[in-house]
Amino acid sequence: MSGCVFCGIVAGEVPAFRVADEPDGVAFLDTRPVFAGHVLVVPRVHLVTLAELPADLLPGYFALVQRLAVAVETGLGAGGTFVAMNNKVSQSVPHLHTHVVPRTRGDGLRGFFWPRTRYTSDQDARDIAARVADALPRPHRRPDSSLGG
Repeated sequence: MSGCVFCGIVAGEVPAFRVADEPDGVAFLDTRPVFAGHVLVVPRVHLVTLAELPADLLPGYFALVQRLAVAVETGLGAGGTFVAMNNKVSQSVPHLHTHVVPRTRGDGLRGFFWPRTRYTSDQDARDIAARVADALPRPHRRPDSSLGG
């Protein structure tokens, strides 16, 4: 969609620190992360809310979100992750996106009042993106039921 920054990232027209670029979606670092390694996952098609995501795209999209939650935790040595999605209210970019935020005990995150930070440099952001990308598990192949197996 013209003018949508996330569509521009998906199309490669807007720069981003990509973590994953797959048929089911694109993942990249949030430019104003809650914590370093905060990833946004977007579907390739322009949709505003989760309700608009066609049912046939749900499994692939959420499998990617799930794999990124594992990658953020593993790649960054986090204690866990916070996975969230806004629909309309507090949705800073009107394109469906899922936040995957690394968490550690005592990190100070309370409720939904998040302090925002910045990466110290583009190299710092590249390094964080690479760590998450390197830890991203490969997609699981579903058995083809038409093969009779």
